[in-house]
Amino acid sequence: MDQLWANRAASAEAAITQRHLTKLWGLPGTQLGVVAWPATKKYRQFGTWHYWWQAHLLDCLVDAQVRDPQPERKTRIERQIRAHWLRNNLSWTNNYYDDMAWLALAIERAGRLAGVEKHRALEKLCKQFIEAWVPEDGGGIPWRKQDQFFNAPANGPAGIFLARYDDRLRRAQQMADWIDDTLIDPETHLVFDGIKAGSMVRAQYTYCQGVVLGLEVELAVRTQDSRHAERVRRLVAAVDKEMAPDGVIKGAGGGDGGLFNSILARYLALVAKTLPGDSAQDQAARETARRIVLKSAESAWNYRQTVDGLPLFGPFWDRTAEVPGADGGKSGEAQFIDGAVNASEIPERDLSVQVSGWMLLEAAHTLAE
Repeated sequence: MDQLWANRAASAEAAITQRHLTKLWGLPGTQLGVVAWPATKKYRQFGTWHYWWQAHLLDCLVDAQVRDPQPERKTRIERQIRAHWLRNNLSWTNNYYDDMAWLALAIERAGRLAGVEKHRALEKLCKQFIEAWVPEDGGGIPWRKQDQFFNAPANGPAGIFLARYDDRLRRAQQMADWIDDTLIDPETHLVFDGIKAGSMVRAQYTYCQGVVLGLEVELAVRTQDSRHAERVRRLVAAVDKEMAPDGVIKGAGGGDGGLFNSILARYLALVAKTLPGDSAQDQAARETARRIVLKSAESAWNYRQTVDGLPLFGPFWDRTAEVPGADGGKSGEAQFIDGAVNASEIPERDLSVQVSGWMLLEAAHTLAE
């Protein structure tokens, strides 16, 4: 079974490599993911590039290197990181704390798991999260600089990074406690999106659940404080009930939403593999998390399209994917509006959707035994 999932993950990697990976502006020693396929000239020239999508692409390259270590993939990881810095105006940082947290997580894993070390980048990014903590303003750390929106998608991944990087456990625990005190729906036990100027933003996205699971699992492992494992068990049960109809994680379309379901899958896999404890409740949480990931992956694979022998995934893993037209028509392009990327007319065009399918299969591979 593990070889089956290894082969499927490798096929997803090959599809991204063939359709999306190319040099940044033709520069040697660089690589980024073109954000749509088929691509217009603007996309091929990286007039649009989407910082946080590229961070998840990097994370998937690290997943693949763990699955099947190869010297040429390590080179691709190095090129991806270098090109990210170049395209981001010779900088690691931007104005969005969630974006920076995703990149920090990916670069930390690249060093720890793939041997591609970027200490200065991690120091710069870590400083951003430490200095952004403003409990006097209602946070948490904000979504972006000079903003009063404090949300799970910024605090969750930043907290995971701080727990992993240099064991900054006290601040990571403060972030987890802030989320638990502020953003948990008392009825469903799911995580609300955030709080803005004192008012709850009540949307409940799959990736919010994922990052909180990741943060609480990291703290459960590192602190042996029982409250973290208890929160993981509660949230896994809520996800199973509310966000995985028939055992398959809900989709959220294309654009930024294309990554939401796979982020939940990544951290459910982490629960399944690393949640400590021998109680029946701990075992049930691990098994539930594993079941959701594997069933979602099986469904996404079954509903894929095949183009030139390689998979094309849909944004909804419980319905058949659609092959985008060869013209890549501008009328259907994804649009960047107020800090978020909306979906292409055919969401399967979006790099986010395809990276999401790949991330899901890598997660399934880690659990298939």
